[in-house]
Amino acid sequence: MSGVLDVDAALTWAGSAVGSAVVSHERLAGGLTSQMLALAHDDGSQTVLRLMTNEPWRTHGAELTTRERDAQQALAGTPVPVPTSLALDAGGTVAGVAAHLMSRLPGRPREAPDADGVRAMAGLLATIHAQRPAEPFRTYQSWAWPEKWVVPGWTRHTGAWERAFEVLARPAPAYDPTFLHRDFGHRNLLWTGGRISGVVDWVETSTGPAWLDAAHAASTLAVLVDAAPAEAFLEQYATVATSPADPYWLVMDAVGHLPPPGRPPLFRREDQLRRLDDWLDLVVRRLS
Repeated sequence: MSGVLDVDAALTWAGSAVGSAVVSHERLAGGLTSQMLALAHDDGSQTVLRLMTNEPWRTHGAELTTRERDAQQALAGTPVPVPTSLALDAGGTVAGVAAHLMSRLPGRPREAPDADGVRAMAGLLATIHAQRPAEPFRTYQSWAWPEKWVVPGWTRHTGAWERAFEVLARPAPAYDPTFLHRDFGHRNLLWTGGRISGVVDWVETSTGPAWLDAAHAASTLAVLVDAAPAEAFLEQYATVATSPADPYWLVMDAVGHLPPPGRPPLFRREDQLRRLDDWLDLVVRRLS
């Protein structure tokens, strides 16, 4: 891996992998870890190219893109609508960074799912958790590292954060190992009408507690939309889950949104930080 991004080389490689040259491309919205390019090919087909460009994920690009390829292959033929992996250059020999080419699914993301959308999200997450890949994926990693356990200066709920850190300092509760998307949320779903037509971004696929996936979906809704759809999602997921809810995982995911020391917050807008602050306070109140 040279580390010098060569988009032209990546497009040529993608065309060769499909058997049809790339005639145009555009950058897709989002992409915290990567440049995500929508490609149009000479034969009329469309693909998506992930170029793992952003640190710290770039350093781990080979592992992340390989995991995404493996997850898509494991879910092929299941009820979970995932892209088809078409080609992988995990070592970045072509583009200078890890690259993964996949089919393009129909649909567009929604910024704020309605009540029916929240219900569809919960049902789909239960479907994901019901999958049993032949080879288990890695054990989940907490994103609430101890280095993050610093009460943020912008909080209005100092005691809630202190309580959260105390909870996370204890051993995690027991759980039934479950297949996880690990970054499940409304931003990684594609919608066609009222139907979810795609689940994308499988680089963090893991094995772990089902409620950690649900917690991440809820906290993302709470921070980017509002607490009401987040709570509605948890209520809907509880009706289809195979294990009881445990607020520990809600706390873990909320704290995981704090930045490592010396880095800016992932969510920087004042309203987003306020909603994260209020969400953490709410989930801490769920603790017995």
